[in-house]
Amino acid sequence: MNVLPQVPPGFRFHPTEEELVDYYLRKKISLRRIDLDVIKDVDLYKIEPWDLQEICRIGRDEQNEWYFFSHKDKKYPTGSRTNRATAAGFWKATGRDKAIYSKHDLIGMRKTLVFYKGRAPNGQKSDWIMHEYRLETYENGTPQASLLFYYFNFFSLI
Repeated sequence: MNVLPQVPPGFRFHPTEEELVDYYLRKKISLRRIDLDVIKDVDLYKIEPWDLQEICRIGRDEQNEWYFFSHKDKKYPTGSRTNRATAAGFWKATGRDKAIYSKHDLIGMRKTLVFYKGRAPNGQKSDWIMHEYRLETYENGTPQASLLFYYFNFFSLI
């Protein structure tokens, strides 16, 4: 049985991209406590998009956005390519990464992914879209680089 996070009535979770990266993701990577436990840890590659709705729900209200942390999975043990496949399909990156700034400092990047049912290259595009956030400062060779397994994912159905 999945236990819903306890939030007060009327609670809405609508953080900005800056807050997602600079507060939530930075704290997660630094292994610091986040004040309100509303973001679940999930294994994105073992869960289909339609199952994330129930796992990542906040409160009892209807939602069309879900937030979660997930480890980055490598396609090959010694490589740098990311594995984004699930049992039913795969997440495909689309467009360019978007820079996220705090004041005038680059703090992170956002990658947009679309879920395709089936296997590449013949997958069927779906309406599931995910935004994957990463801290830019941790990827560029800092001592915490090994902690860059957590990604913050914003997930929506359009």
